[in-house]
Amino acid sequence: MIRLRVKEIAEAKKMSMTRLARIADVDYKTVRKLFRDPYSEIGLVTLDKLAWALHTEPAELIEYKRTPPLVWQEIEVVAEQKE
Repeated sequence: MIRLRVKEIAEAKKMSMTRLARIADVDYKTVRKLFRDPYSEIGLVTLDKLAWALHTEPAELIEYKRTPPLVWQEIEVVAEQKE
């Protein structure tokens, strides 16, 4: 599962949602959505703008945790094992 760390990094840098939205040139509603739901989907351009505004690399904004396979992934694994 991919989780965006925008809120944690912004808070560590003492940057408000309003200031982050303004500096990154991203709609305030988008920033508010990311603060409330770090599992929201965003585009690469938005990720790049947020990383630039927070003086960090885009990779620092992304946290990846392996999760159990989804149903379609389980089907592929079983099919591969039968071959």
